[in-house]
Amino acid sequence: MTRIVFMGTPDFAVPPLKALAARADFEICRVITQPDRPKGRGRKPTPPPVKTAALDLGLTVSQPEKLNTDAMVDELISLAPDYHVVAAYGQILSQRILDIPVKYPLNIHASLLPRYRGAAPIQAAIRNRDEKSGVTTMVMAKELDAGDILLVKDTPIHPRDTARDLHDRLAKIGAGLIVNTIDQLEAGRLTPTSQDPENATYAPMLKKEDGRIDWTLSHLDVVAHVHAMNPWPGAFTDLSGRRIKLFAARAGKDEATDPPGTVCAMDDAGIHVAAGRGTVIIEKLMGKSGKHLSAKEFLRGHSLALSDRFE
Repeated sequence: MTRIVFMGTPDFAVPPLKALAARADFEICRVITQPDRPKGRGRKPTPPPVKTAALDLGLTVSQPEKLNTDAMVDELISLAPDYHVVAAYGQILSQRILDIPVKYPLNIHASLLPRYRGAAPIQAAIRNRDEKSGVTTMVMAKELDAGDILLVKDTPIHPRDTARDLHDRLAKIGAGLIVNTIDQLEAGRLTPTSQDPENATYAPMLKKEDGRIDWTLSHLDVVAHVHAMNPWPGAFTDLSGRRIKLFAARAGKDEATDPPGTVCAMDDAGIHVAAGRGTVIIEKLMGKSGKHLSAKEFLRGHSLALSDRFE
């Protein structure tokens, strides 16, 4: 029986957890996840998705505020795991924690390493208009996402993909890849390969302000930004002091003659806005009520005129 301590917190980690739990020859001896956090208008403590999934699977869950304590080290040692499997857990593991598994501490990372180490690789791949993304399994090292690579699987990024679309696809890929990784390690068919640090790039954690649209960019870059920021932090722009969030857009075929950010047309396709090069057609955005609206629905309830300019 292969013993596994699973560490993860958000939705991305749920498919890998379920895939590992489905194997009769794997024993998940503990699930480690972040504490419940206040959410919503009522600020009610809400369990992370991994906790909910783990309890549904009948697994034992721990939620330490801090992982790297003597007590947690002793607890993990007592479990005698063959592997740690980490998927978007949200805390940095100390070397003492990394040294506990009999075989390897493993990580599931949502990029084609060494490209996009860090917390926001999915958004970075879409914002930079990459043709593909993927998932890498690796042996964890103390330096962030710098461990030796085990397996990689890629997937194309489609022109209409949002960060949510790509996230969900990569989570499913990660589920299959981590099972395959452990199977191959157990069979002695897999040798870790070191990363080339010269090719490493970084995708740091996003902040709310990162959602702001820069209309001086090309129409292709603005569209990529809108899709990369969906669902969080959300792409936004300002009009006459009012903040407006954008959820879907596409590149127009017309060349822009107006200053960047200027509304240059409104039709059944959407709201056409001049960018630094070309035009952007806004298809979905947020209305006064906070609801997601099509451009046509938005225009029925909001005054917008040609030559109005998004800031």
